[in-house]
Amino acid sequence: MRIASRGRGEEGRERMTLVPETVDDLWHLSYVLEPGDLVSGDTTRRIQRNDDQMRDTGGQREHISVTIEVESVEFARFANRLRVGGVITGCSREDQLGLHHTLNVEQHEELTIEKHFKPDQIDRIEEAEEAADNPDVAIATVEEGEAYIHLVKEYGVDEYASFTKPTGKGEYSRPRDELFGELGSALSHLDTDAIILAGPGFTKQDARDYIAENYRDLEELITVVDTSSAGGRGVHEVLKRGAVEEVQDETRIAREAETIDELMTRIGDGAKAAYGIEQVQEAAEFGAVEELLILDERLRDERQKEGDWDLDVNEVIETVEQKGGEITVFSKEFQPGQQLKNLGGIAALLRYRLQ
Repeated sequence: MRIASRGRGEEGRERMTLVPETVDDLWHLSYVLEPGDLVSGDTTRRIQRNDDQMRDTGGQREHISVTIEVESVEFARFANRLRVGGVITGCSREDQLGLHHTLNVEQHEELTIEKHFKPDQIDRIEEAEEAADNPDVAIATVEEGEAYIHLVKEYGVDEYASFTKPTGKGEYSRPRDELFGELGSALSHLDTDAIILAGPGFTKQDARDYIAENYRDLEELITVVDTSSAGGRGVHEVLKRGAVEEVQDETRIAREAETIDELMTRIGDGAKAAYGIEQVQEAAEFGAVEELLILDERLRDERQKEGDWDLDVNEVIETVEQKGGEITVFSKEFQPGQQLKNLGGIAALLRYRLQ
């Protein structure tokens, strides 16, 4: 994320002009934008014409600049865009005021947001800006006959490719080099700064040696990690062991995995932990919250009055911050976020145990 400018808007709102540079940045913005916010950007819109010279043909698309009051926000993950819908409150064509429009925000497209930013929303944007300097990481897991490539994203882990090449003996078996060759070729086409190569046994080392010999540009990017399996389970092991952190400082996903494991350990031991909105709110009032864990999806629902909590989540967050606690917003797209969801979407690591 690039912050192009910051200033003051009307009615005490803050104005921030941003340039999302990755799909991750679009995902972050989907949790920053809320109904009632003002968003400005360039777009195209079908303009209908009815005059003496031109009959109505259903309209032609024109480039216009608009400001909309947000009603809906959708992160279209597989289309790599953010859809922001609402009513046009400002426009380079006055005849479009008051009409509904959807801004399709894509990477490298500038947009201006005017709103009363909450502290955690500012933190999220600034963290996304800092993340632009972090290396991109690919996790390749391999075992006999199969290999997978996953890409580490801010919103989770995406499977990029999978390969199956039967090895060993038999009519349908193939040389292992064919599997390693497909894996190396796919990795060579990625724009990545680090590769973690993981899996059980000696297969991963053999794969590493093959790639180092045939794709020399990748050799220095590879870190080998031992896991008990390949695929999704192998990726989770890589994250839990902190291997990603060794090549990408403070990776969001690695930290979430570590934090949720600490939470589950404390809950199992009956130690310094709280979960559920009532327990967390009580701990916050006592100043006992060391780190507040909250699911991004739940936070957005509560702020949009679509949740079922009787307590105001913003007041809980403010109380934690005022008493020196940290706030960590978890992604619903990754396993630690799903674990937090099963605990009610909110939990806390405590400074001391409450009676």
